[in-house]
Amino acid sequence: MRIEVTSVLVDDQEKALKFYTDILGFQKKQDFPAGGGRWLTVVSPERPDGVELLLEPIGYDFATTYQKSLFDAGIPLTMFFVDDIQAEYKRLTDLGVSFTGEPQQIPDGPTIATFDDTCGNLILLAETASS
Repeated sequence: MRIEVTSVLVDDQEKALKFYTDILGFQKKQDFPAGGGRWLTVVSPERPDGVELLLEPIGYDFATTYQKSLFDAGIPLTMFFVDDIQAEYKRLTDLGVSFTGEPQQIPDGPTIATFDDTCGNLILLAETASS
């Protein structure tokens, strides 16, 4: 068993695609009609054949409630890893990305920072342990 696709709920797939590619630097992998939306995935340019992130449209009221509840509570929906969180924080801040605060070292853990993906989610960035 392995993970090939995981998803984030988004309120607008086109806006999400622009943010996840133009700002975060992911690459579009798949894009075709699916139901009332699109099967729209992005991948890391570092691992183009790795796990795909599905930009999944919110199609149900309960999904909107779930997403908003996490956001309002300050709970990130998912986590991405970077090699140098200070450099990534500066790069994204310079591009206008809104963070909840500056990167912080977790005792006995990674350095982390949380940002707003503009699509209804908070995303946690964590510096990889090998850095």
